[in-house]
Amino acid sequence: MRFDTAPSPHLPPANSVSRLMLLVLLALVPGILMQWWQFGPGVLINIGIAVVVAELAEAAVLSLRRRPLKPFLSDGSAALTAVLLAVALPPLSPAWMTAFGTLFALIFGKHLYGGLGYNPFNPAMVGYAVLLISFPRHMTAWMPPADLLPQAPGFGDTLALIFQRENAPVFDGLAQATPLDTLKTQLGLARGVDEIQSVARIFDAIGGKGWQWVNLGYLAGGLWLLRRGLIGWQIPAGFLVTLFAAAMLGFLFDPALHPTPLFHLFSGATMLGAFFIATDPVSAATTPRGRLLYGAGIGLLVFVIRSWGGYPDGVAFAVLLLNLAAPAIDYYTQPRVYGHGS
Repeated sequence: MRFDTAPSPHLPPANSVSRLMLLVLLALVPGILMQWWQFGPGVLINIGIAVVVAELAEAAVLSLRRRPLKPFLSDGSAALTAVLLAVALPPLSPAWMTAFGTLFALIFGKHLYGGLGYNPFNPAMVGYAVLLISFPRHMTAWMPPADLLPQAPGFGDTLALIFQRENAPVFDGLAQATPLDTLKTQLGLARGVDEIQSVARIFDAIGGKGWQWVNLGYLAGGLWLLRRGLIGWQIPAGFLVTLFAAAMLGFLFDPALHPTPLFHLFSGATMLGAFFIATDPVSAATTPRGRLLYGAGIGLLVFVIRSWGGYPDGVAFAVLLLNLAAPAIDYYTQPRVYGHGS
């Protein structure tokens, strides 16, 4: 009697690509809800635009490459890239700008290198960096959080503003600098951190008003990913501990020029970057020690860029620069093979 034996591996993978992408999208929900609460429905509209454009771009490029559409369109990778880019954009970003960033992320950040699994850079951050360099005025104009906005636009008004319709309503004070941007600008005017934070209403007890809740939402989603074992602890821990330590040293050295470590952790894109951007399994370091060094490098660069760089946040550029270093980090942190070496 003949018994057919399948080749190894004989155990199915615990997480398929599509299931992994779906769970990461679910983990983003708390942060997205916080953004909706604090900055209105623009984040949901941006996500819708980005996902539609991403799926169309994915289908078009796959057709040009003569690759099957169904397996790649249904794996959720294009949608996840689109969502990660959309949540990083200001809530009232023009629709054309969201579409342009998404197209650039999918085509130049992903498919020019061979598609899913071959991209050396995080595609969402490639799209974000291009938008930040090309359209800095739009990218730094965030809505004030709900507590500071006297009249928040509803869903229909937000839709009209994003698509820049001629009959779009006019609201006062819809754009202002972020807490990180405000701090950097005012420090450049020789003002101290305490003076800036006591005068500007954008600051709250821990981080920036509104941003601290958004960061708490992404922290909750990230901890859920860790609990499910979908991401390793090394990259978020290396990122957050190094950023905290560097910020603490700066704060202890000169508190007039450096805000508290908690301000760094709960402002800007810190938690989104630590748990959802830096942990991209394709473009990040892969060895256990390498992941720690990789996360630490991102945390240190974020502090350096925020403190002395030309941009107020720096998560996107820090991730892209460490993407460049990931192969070298992996090379020098290979674990010892059992029975070889000392």
